[in-house]
Amino acid sequence: MMGVNLMLFKEWNDPKWDAMASVSRPSRYAGGEWGNTSPKDDASLRMCLCFPDVYEVGMSYLGFQLLYGMIKGIEGIDVERSYCPWIDMEKELRERNIALGSLESSRALSDFDVVGFTLQYELSFTNILTMLNLGGIPLKGQDRGKDHPIVVAGGPGSLSPEPISDFIDLFCLGDGEAMLPQLLKLLSETKGMDRDERLKLASSLPGVYAPSLLSWSFSGRGAVFSGVNDPFRRVISPEMDSICPESAIIPSSSILHDRIAVELFRGCSRGCRFCQAGMIYRPVRERSQEKVVETVSKLASSTGWDEVSLVSLASCDYPNIESTIMALKPIMEERGMKLSLPSLRMDNFSLSLAAGLDVMKKSGLTLAPEGGSQRIRDVVNKGVSDHDIDESLKSAFEHGWNRIKLYFMMGLPTETEEDLSGILEISERAVSIGRSLNRRADITVSVAGFVPKPHTPFQWEPQDLMESFREKGRWLKGRVKNKKISLKYHEPAQSFIEGVMARGDRRLGKAIERAWERGARFDGWSETFNLSIWLEAFSDVGIDPSWYANRERPMDEGFPWDHIDCGVTREFLWREREKARMAILTPDCRGGVCSGCGWQSQGCSWSRGDGSNG
Repeated sequence: MMGVNLMLFKEWNDPKWDAMASVSRPSRYAGGEWGNTSPKDDASLRMCLCFPDVYEVGMSYLGFQLLYGMIKGIEGIDVERSYCPWIDMEKELRERNIALGSLESSRALSDFDVVGFTLQYELSFTNILTMLNLGGIPLKGQDRGKDHPIVVAGGPGSLSPEPISDFIDLFCLGDGEAMLPQLLKLLSETKGMDRDERLKLASSLPGVYAPSLLSWSFSGRGAVFSGVNDPFRRVISPEMDSICPESAIIPSSSILHDRIAVELFRGCSRGCRFCQAGMIYRPVRERSQEKVVETVSKLASSTGWDEVSLVSLASCDYPNIESTIMALKPIMEERGMKLSLPSLRMDNFSLSLAAGLDVMKKSGLTLAPEGGSQRIRDVVNKGVSDHDIDESLKSAFEHGWNRIKLYFMMGLPTETEEDLSGILEISERAVSIGRSLNRRADITVSVAGFVPKPHTPFQWEPQDLMESFREKGRWLKGRVKNKKISLKYHEPAQSFIEGVMARGDRRLGKAIERAWERGARFDGWSETFNLSIWLEAFSDVGIDPSWYANRERPMDEGFPWDHIDCGVTREFLWREREKARMAILTPDCRGGVCSGCGWQSQGCSWSRGDGSNG
């Protein structure tokens, strides 16, 4: 049944309402959304999708919108949602002895059969512990019994899962649409069986990893796993047209991305060496133009949103982008809707395409040169020249944009002071180009500290020290003299903890738990992050965090994620790392030259030759 979920409004005696009266954003917990959110009466298996951040962030996550509708459509299985309560609401729940429950029915997390988390960001790990604890579920898998929910996790973090493996029963490696139906049916059929036996049965499914079934140790050569015959391979949805959303839940309050979001494709062939998403989401799988238009039309009719976002890692790489936008134009004009194209590349085609559309939303524009010099951009295989940058800026100003945000990274491998100076030079050029075209030209420069990630060519690299990040950020900020340029840099301490967790192993589980016990919450939020808590936690458990973040790994070191096969081979990644050292570009696979990443014989539509090129 479509419509407002009235269940919450009928239960005025729910003690949660008194708690909501005492917090700063009660709308986060009110429910009352429009959509098919009413729980089923006769479900044999109930799952709660848990997002380890606040409602307005979690409701902007497209993955839950896709999975929610899909699970609702499985006979005998139901799904609800829960989001991490902000610190004031956590306090109220604890003082009033109220269990964290679902948004739809307030059913406690402990009363579900399956609780599923998405791992989008390493700095959300302590929030997972908050939700488990508030929901009445033992933190560690080894302490859960037959009557406790099975705790599963998916998303990009599941491909390097060891730091939180103590707290998760099953990791889903790959696309949830391809894995969850089979997994949930198995868990439904095995209800009442011994918990360990259920985990063993589940781990026999493709892409399902049960960490409790593997023993782990660290030797002089790195991480060593026993009980693994073959790596756990990521599962993908081979085509995109069959997994389009038929409906969406409309939030009752404002959220971070308040709009329709429709994927054009998954994956990326560009090969930026710093980009984990570009490596782990291969191969590229495109949605047909007809399905994109059909989906936008359906959601526009049923939701009332006034903006459509066509999402992907590089939207203008979609081969039918121009004709798709023209097909959408009458639908959007009829409803007074605007279009947004995130992830625009810095080339004239992308900017001219976006700017030439009267249905295009023209507020601020974000462009990502990533590096300040041509050399450092070649190191990371960005494939963007100084000419591309200048032409993109000129095109943006000519077509009506006045506010532009430029995104860079500092601390990239082989970085020099000249590379940092280039950030300031590009920013000054942006102002000059804007003024030459009689534009206001307000330039915001955002500089983030580079964090090496697993399954990328830079997984062997050391991360810059916190002190180095801070010195570089201050150096850049102190040299901005133009009032039209506003430069900000990311908090180095948060980047440090992110880097520790990104390449961590099972030993970090006790540090995560200790930091949570000491009060670590919402570590991805600058107003709540506390480095001292983390340093005290590491000290308490005898761990040197810099060993994880700030050291270079030898070529043959065993990684804590080597038992996870995302499809891209270690040999390819090392080859790309060597090319980075020489600032040699690897061409985009879409050009017909196969880079031999590992997908060339496993479904990649652009494979050519023997895969040894690049």
